Amino acid sequence: MIRKCAFILCVLLIAGTLYAANKEQKRLENSGEVMQEIINTPENIPREILEKADCVIVFPSLLKAAFVVGGSYGRGAMVCRTGGEFKGPWGAPAMYALEGGSIGFQIGGQATDLILLIMNERGASSILNSKVKLGADASVAAGPLGRDASADTDAYLRSEVLSYSRSRGLFAGVSLEGSTLRPDDDATAEVYGRKLTAREIVLGGKVRTPASGRHLVAVLQKNAPRNESKESARK
Repeated sequence: MIRKCAFILCVLLIAGTLYAANKEQKRLENSGEVMQEIINTPENIPREILEKADCVIVFPSLLKAAFVVGGSYGRGAMVCRTGGEFKGPWGAPAMYALEGGSIGFQIGGQATDLILLIMNERGASSILNSKVKLGADASVAAGPLGRDASADTDAYLRSEVLSYSRSRGLFAGVSLEGSTLRPDDDATAEVYGRKLTAREIVLGGKVRTPASGRHLVAVLQKNAPRNESKESARK
């Protein structure tokens, strides 16, 4: 009887682990779908801004109601460019969490997609190393949309993080002052099947993109293959 109970317990534990892994892999797949949809929308994140980003973090299907209540409210994936100074192709994703703080708008109910662009090496390094408080440890601003970006692109690029939200097809900048951004190592382990830090994935250059993350990486590689901020610096 004891052996039978122990066997059943093991089966339940394994099933729970597989469910969690599938959930995080699905979240990573959804991140790719969200990024593709946003790229395909005319009034989206301006391409000239995306082309100058070192990293992109996608949080799919957040609930604005959670923003009102506070606490843990965002889970998603970050992809950075590879190589020195983040000049290479887009690399393997690491899972991230967004928590706490106040939000720039507070209306309840509908699902919202949130995208953060990390615009320079200092911002990327900070986010890779530890939990970062947006607005204090890393400067953050609501990103420009569509044609608005061409007016004063350099002004936006002074911020280390640019934020965008999308709800029911509408795009808007959103303030995340006081929120914290951190690597979600448990979720990353569930995606890859082993323990890995965000730093190992992004800077190590030896981690292969899992099947669930290939769409997200491919979308970024197709639409922003080169880091134009580094190209401009060479000229």
